[in-house]
Amino acid sequence: MLSYEDVMTVRLEPLTTAAKDWDEVGDGFEELETLYRHKVESVANDGVWAGVSASAASGRFAATRAEFEAGQTEARAIASILRDARQQFTTLVKHVRDLTKDAKAKDFTIDSEGRAHYDFDKLAPYRNDPDYDKAVQDARKAEEDWTRSIKQGVKAVDDADQGVKLALHDAAGIKGFFDGMFDRALGRGDGFNANAEGDIEVVEAREANKYANLILAGEELDKEDLAEYQRLMRDNDGDKAFSQTMLNALGPENTLKLSNKVNDLAYVDDTQDKRAYLNINAGLSNSLATATRVPEFTDANGKPLRYGTAAYQEAFSNWKKTPDSDFYLKWRQDLNELGDDKYDLKVAGEKVDVGRGHGQEVRGYQSLATLMQQGSGDFSPQFVSDITDDMIAMEKKDPDIWDLHGEYSGKNDGWFANDPVDASLGVMAHNPEGAAVYLDPATEAGKERYEYLLGNGDGARDWDIRDTTSFINDKAETAGPDEQDKDERRGLGDALTAAATGVDPTDPNARATEHTATNDRIFRHSLEFLSGQGDDMPSSLRNDMAKIMTSHGEEVHATMSNSGDPLPLDRGQVTEMTKQISRSENSYGMLHEGMNYAIVESFRDENRRPEDTLDAAGYTVGFMEEARYNALKGDQHDYTWDKAWSYHASGAMLNFIPGVGDIAQRGADMVTTAWIMDEQQRQADELTDNNKTTYEARNGQLKSLANEWYAVNSAWAQDETGYSADEGIYRRIEAAANDGNDATDGIEGDQ
Repeated sequence: MLSYEDVMTVRLEPLTTAAKDWDEVGDGFEELETLYRHKVESVANDGVWAGVSASAASGRFAATRAEFEAGQTEARAIASILRDARQQFTTLVKHVRDLTKDAKAKDFTIDSEGRAHYDFDKLAPYRNDPDYDKAVQDARKAEEDWTRSIKQGVKAVDDADQGVKLALHDAAGIKGFFDGMFDRALGRGDGFNANAEGDIEVVEAREANKYANLILAGEELDKEDLAEYQRLMRDNDGDKAFSQTMLNALGPENTLKLSNKVNDLAYVDDTQDKRAYLNINAGLSNSLATATRVPEFTDANGKPLRYGTAAYQEAFSNWKKTPDSDFYLKWRQDLNELGDDKYDLKVAGEKVDVGRGHGQEVRGYQSLATLMQQGSGDFSPQFVSDITDDMIAMEKKDPDIWDLHGEYSGKNDGWFANDPVDASLGVMAHNPEGAAVYLDPATEAGKERYEYLLGNGDGARDWDIRDTTSFINDKAETAGPDEQDKDERRGLGDALTAAATGVDPTDPNARATEHTATNDRIFRHSLEFLSGQGDDMPSSLRNDMAKIMTSHGEEVHATMSNSGDPLPLDRGQVTEMTKQISRSENSYGMLHEGMNYAIVESFRDENRRPEDTLDAAGYTVGFMEEARYNALKGDQHDYTWDKAWSYHASGAMLNFIPGVGDIAQRGADMVTTAWIMDEQQRQADELTDNNKTTYEARNGQLKSLANEWYAVNSAWAQDETGYSADEGIYRRIEAAANDGNDATDGIEGDQ
């Protein structure tokens, strides 16, 4: 294992020198081979020398000349490997050195083992600052982050170093003790390697396939082999030559079988090495993403063509006519042919001990979707779109094709993609642009997909993919009605959120960007389409719509507060959607936290009169309180509201909001804290209690909003009547909140 010091002090120039020397060795063997063929071998073949001895000599001379040829191959392969090594090491070593340089620029020192240390003396002058403890915590976390990044960088160099070693041994024909002994027993000497390979990644792909074939044959890898297999996948799953070489050698069917076998080992047969097996499948998934990656197309000026545009589609069509697309096209076709084939997977086959469902097999597309979601998810949006369309086309012919007995959700079995369409949509969410193109109602294909996936009538998708059983007289087992999984529509919800917000909802580090026209179009269509379903809107989409509404919070807040003529959105649709979201405690909490950001941000809108932003704040709070009341009354009461108040504001909703400043963020966080305290305070009250005014129910939140408003607009308020800091602003926001409640009451019934 290379150390940090090794990486920081290594000199790479000798690799270039050595590569040139090996090229010269190859040239020397070529000269010897030419000379030997003309001056020596020709003697046995020119017809002057005849007889048995001539024939014997001819064979020996040909073998000698072949060694000269093999020497050329081996020498030039070694030269190629050394040049490749120089290129790889240059990039990887530079990355570690750049990390070190950047860390030092931010007042961190790096010790000889690659650990980062912050100079805490720089914080001493701020010891009495209220944010001092947080600054210390941030610095300690930064130490950990820098150390981890440097460690990962050093590991990447070591991985590459092991790959170079493997390739050099292979090119030189260096074998293990037993292989060498076997060759000697068969009379195979230690000659030059006529089949030497100069591409490191191709050599590593062959080595990876050796381990894959062992697993497919049911053999167990020892700790050393398991570690090496992980390294091979980790070091190369982003390399096209490695990925396509390895996958072509396996073939699509064995790739699915291998993935299933590895999952069997991880989750059933060898759980003590679970992490190692999951790392292997992650590498296999990433290799599939790399091997099927569509290149980035550019226009005549070198500008990238945006996915889904007409220019992109034309470039993609042209690319499909080139040899570079052969892997993509063949694998898509072969995977489609295997999509409905059945395969063994123990999590399904052993789900039911006895009776219906015992020994059940999974479909090819279920194995593929499981594999796709086990990697980093960096698939080309074109590939995910094509595969998802192929799955949908298959299930339209047989809506029960994916049905299995048993529940596949949660931390135990939720990793298995028993619903491959939903899982594929989840992978799609990692590329928000791809998700937006896929679900864009402005295109014929997008509209058809949207209505199929999100509809709930004729022509809509059948989400009931769980087979159940019933018993006649408690004895005879018969087929029961199909049911939904507990995590139904999880992938769809992620894809819809990504498409409408431009943010991958599964990435905790994602940050919002300005919405595209497609994002806005999908948001408005979703608001209309799903609010139109009323109480039939799937409960599993409530959290997703809360995120989407938050992302478009400026328009939603303006509509809730009845600000503007015309309103940016349909108020009836916003009211119905808010009601549906409010049926679940967590969804309601997410939306309320998100709207606090939108409200506080609006206080800084210089295009609006200050008094209007205060009124709008109260109005929106009243709107949401009334929407919640209507959501929970009658037979629509949701059990999640019967638990103790558990919503925790993590700040994650901020990821979906474009352009919120730091000051507004801190203000909204304070408002959200006050709101949560309000919820806790009224925990003992009935949720549908109509005896309190909105101001009484939201006293802390409204006061906090008023204080935030005054902090921004105090210069204006001091010169106006009715906006005093000690009373006026509270009366004003109270009146607005109750007005918002009453106005929403006119849409949704009495409170």
